[in-house]
Amino acid sequence: MFDIGFWELVLIAIIGLVVLGPERLPVAIRNVSRWVGAAKRMAGSVRDELEQELKLKELQDNLHKAEQAGMKDLSPELQESVDTLRQRAADVQRPYAASPASHHPDEGDDAPSTDKR
Repeated sequence: MFDIGFWELVLIAIIGLVVLGPERLPVAIRNVSRWVGAAKRMAGSVRDELEQELKLKELQDNLHKAEQAGMKDLSPELQESVDTLRQRAADVQRPYAASPASHHPDEGDDAPSTDKR
């Protein structure tokens, strides 16, 4: 990525030692390594999200092909994609099926008391 060789790293370490001193150099190295680690994790997260979006797009394309073919005589690959897409759609719908909007306030323990004593 940066194409930094061994001698460049040695030169950077010497300059850092002279500028920061032996007391602050380890702290600075730790901070820089944390930033680099956070950047790598962020890049990995973005890559994973893009891969998921590409897989979802591929599944949608396969479903569209299957719908055009009338869902008859599908190749095993297309049938597997259709089944996977249906399963993921069901997984997405599950949290909404048990939403709190279906709970009435006058049912259960959460109902406010109207009895004034």
